[in-house]
Amino acid sequence: MKIIIVDDHELIREGIKKVIARESDIEVIGEACNSDELFKLFDKHEIDIVILDISLPGRSGLDLITDIKAQSPDTKILILTMHPEDRFAVRALRAGASGYITKENASKSLVDALRKINDGRKYISSSLAEHLAFELDMNYEKPVHESLSTREFEVMRLIAEGKAVRDIADKLYISVNTVTSYRSRIMEKMKMKTNAEIIRYAIEQKLIA
Repeated sequence: MKIIIVDDHELIREGIKKVIARESDIEVIGEACNSDELFKLFDKHEIDIVILDISLPGRSGLDLITDIKAQSPDTKILILTMHPEDRFAVRALRAGASGYITKENASKSLVDALRKINDGRKYISSSLAEHLAFELDMNYEKPVHESLSTREFEVMRLIAEGKAVRDIADKLYISVNTVTSYRSRIMEKMKMKTNAEIIRYAIEQKLIA
């Protein structure tokens, strides 16, 4: 099983490698801090699974899922992040990820997640499975941010973090006009009028750290 790790924190990458080093059939063949380094590795290696963080410099992990699947449809993606499951996991799985675990649970569940994903199955924690089942039983009303596309969701989170329009454009490699258009659609879908409302909502929903 050939693995690459995409995380901008060296300490996290080293910790993941230590966990994987105990397994004779799993090999870390590369590491990346951002999207540019990630796709350079695809030019050099055949990769079974990408361990991908959501929070990365430049384009986020959520934004990269579809690009990875487009370039290498057979490569599977395991999201490993600090962000809570109930806020990000379903969106990541819908985008094409095969599994989702949090960093606080990585030492216990990482290898099991990799094996299940490599076998063609999905991996979510038992707590997330219970959460999803509870929502179904309660006829759960989805939070308003669930109506956003993946790119709209990323723009919304960056607005909530206080980023200026130009900074968002530079980070996502899109034009200022495109960011403005996304912001308008976000405001319309979420029925909000100001950035302050977005910031308050994102904090309440734990969408930003």
